[in-house]
Amino acid sequence: RLQHFTTRHTDVSLTNVIIKCFFESAPETTVHKEDKSGPDGAEKKKKHQCSVCQKRFGTKQILLRHIRVHTGERPYSCSTCNKAFKQRFHLITHRRTHTGEKPYCCLTCNKACAQRSDLIKHIRTHTGEKPYSCSTCKNAFARRDNLIRHRRTHTGEKPYSCPTCNKTFASKQQLKTHTTEKKKHQCSVCQKRFGTKQHLQRHIRVHTGERPYSCLTCNKACAEKSNLIKHIRTHTGEKPFSCLTCNKAFAHKQQLKRHTSTHRGKHPELDGRKSI
Repeated sequence: RLQHFTTRHTDVSLTNVIIKCFFESAPETTVHKEDKSGPDGAEKKKKHQCSVCQKRFGTKQILLRHIRVHTGERPYSCSTCNKAFKQRFHLITHRRTHTGEKPYCCLTCNKACAQRSDLIKHIRTHTGEKPYSCSTCKNAFARRDNLIRHRRTHTGEKPYSCPTCNKTFASKQQLKTHTTEKKKHQCSVCQKRFGTKQHLQRHIRVHTGERPYSCLTCNKACAEKSNLIKHIRTHTGEKPFSCLTCNKAFAHKQQLKRHTSTHRGKHPELDGRKSI
């Protein structure tokens, strides 16, 4: 097992982690090894072809597993809550939400995790590793989901929509706050209510005139960090928002939005889209 782990899971160091492979039975281990083997193993041959999308696979087992993407079949069911899964290891992972089992343990601080991916993310809090970089501004992140959320600050994408009022949000957490959290935090000056303490504190600056964010170039002060970032672009000339139709670039998202409306009707497939 140790030899299997060290040759197949090269992305994790054994000095940092105690970890167990999901795939304990011989057939699953064979399929799993071929999944990880890359161009030197089953990937070279790929004899087994999907009749729906023509994608090819190295083994029949992997093809059968892939076909569930098209059929929607979920043969692995949880005996506790009846939730069904396409793959056995997804069921194994899910069961831990009921059992509380956390088999992946950090050797640095002894934190235990239910999923291997969660442990890898946790280890980066010790190592400082940030493998996910933004191609627009070069900010780096320890987690891929944080990079995806960050990119939306450049693209203006807001994929999460409120089913009640259709207001859109860049993250699930923002939508959750909007839809489920009561506005418990009230302004003592104007009685306006807010869903989070942070939003209330930001609002209070309207009354106090506080401007805690200062430009290092010209000392201009702003009430909100986002306004300071926009202001700094007047010095740097940065224009991170690009039109997908004509490639014209803008310093502010609102400028791009206004500009994009001039193309509407010319390229309907691009309407409402912003640069990546």
